[in-house]
Amino acid sequence: MASTNANQAEEGEELSDVERADVSESQQLLLGWRKPNKMLSLPEVHASVPVPGPQSNWTRKFGAFVGVGFMVSVGYIDPGNWATDLTGGASFGYTLLIVILLANFVAIFLQALCIKLGAVSERDLAQACRDAYPKWVCYVLWLLAEVAIAATDLAEVIGSATALYLLSNGHLPLWAGILITSLDVLFIIIFGMKNFRLLELFVFCLCALITGCFVYELAAVKPNWADVGKGFIPKAKIVTDPAILYNAIGILGATVMPHNLYLHSSIIQTRAYPRTVAGKKMAIKYGSIDSTFSLLIAFFVNASILILAAAAFHYGANPNHSVASLTEAYHLLAPAVGQTAAKYLFAIALLASGQNSTITGTLSGQIVMEGFLHISLAPWARRLITRCVAIIPAAIVAGIYGNEGAGKLLVLSQVILSLQLPFAVIPLVHFTSSRRKMGRFVNNWIIFLIAAAVALIICVLNMYLLVSSIRDNEFGTAGDV
Repeated sequence: MASTNANQAEEGEELSDVERADVSESQQLLLGWRKPNKMLSLPEVHASVPVPGPQSNWTRKFGAFVGVGFMVSVGYIDPGNWATDLTGGASFGYTLLIVILLANFVAIFLQALCIKLGAVSERDLAQACRDAYPKWVCYVLWLLAEVAIAATDLAEVIGSATALYLLSNGHLPLWAGILITSLDVLFIIIFGMKNFRLLELFVFCLCALITGCFVYELAAVKPNWADVGKGFIPKAKIVTDPAILYNAIGILGATVMPHNLYLHSSIIQTRAYPRTVAGKKMAIKYGSIDSTFSLLIAFFVNASILILAAAAFHYGANPNHSVASLTEAYHLLAPAVGQTAAKYLFAIALLASGQNSTITGTLSGQIVMEGFLHISLAPWARRLITRCVAIIPAAIVAGIYGNEGAGKLLVLSQVILSLQLPFAVIPLVHFTSSRRKMGRFVNNWIIFLIAAAVALIICVLNMYLLVSSIRDNEFGTAGDV
């Protein structure tokens, strides 16, 4: 490995005293970890995207980091989000818009911590856990992360299959669509990851397609924007009404995706910024700006889904507060908005969402396996394993119980993700709050208190979700899809 700071050290005679001190401090930061990191995160694309020096024009620096955020934002607009947003809008109108907004703020905050961890420590969250925790703890965290990725993949499978069902006007059964979605493995096999910028461009185009579809659909639905604005005002019933609170927790679990925390801490390192204090400051600054911008777009998509569902199903001419599945939502949406094209846009956006998520799911799986276990598999083999884990139960349930059963399985996948989230958030807060590991980049006391509060709230809400699900026997049945 020929890292940037190593090259600078070899050319020490060309560096000023200040620059040499900068490099030295950056290297000292790495001594806060127990062992040197001998395995690069995503080694095939590590530091593969050129980045101008810290003294360059800000537009060039920002341009070099644009794209990372869109890779992460994919997880915030995957089919699982569609399910919870659709349910929230149809059942409770615009009430839960404030929850989507707050969940998005939490996501922006946590992703910024991921950028800081990856840039400063030069390792991803999985590698950091392997270094800091006992082996048995790492195995538990790895297993939980794998379960979360499989649950994410399950949502992608069902979402993509539902889109194919809609586009075929119901002629393609959901179980057949689930089997067809396995063919997206070919994308990874054929294109691989030889050019990370090209992969980012592909993801950006799909994100743009999704956003464009919802802009059109919102224009067709014509919601009452004054009522929409009231949805951003917090209401006590969100906490006091068990049904609304349950759905709010589902939105949090679907919005803040655990695998995204592993992903972001890794792909920030695809940028070839100088591995110095100044270079790391630049990576954190522009990486965070890029991430915030991308997640705000994801917020628009999530809010649009809820607004669309509320306008069409809760406040529409023919209200339906219990949309049972994405396929039923499609059938109800067309007459509600009065635009036949809307149903196809809905399906196209859903398909783009599922296929987009499958790419980042592959990367997350590779990061988790290599980081925790130091086992390297070819991306296509990795995708084949996780996709089979998702396809088998989804195809069986869809074949036996139909669309409604697949919808309940989609809800179950979001419950699993929500329960796994604390096991990624707590280590992230731990590492970024450690002065020994982060040096001058350590969280200040305000950031630490916010991070600790976020972790605590997530844990409490997930305990509530777990207890209420067991008590009411509602795993996979809570809410509608």
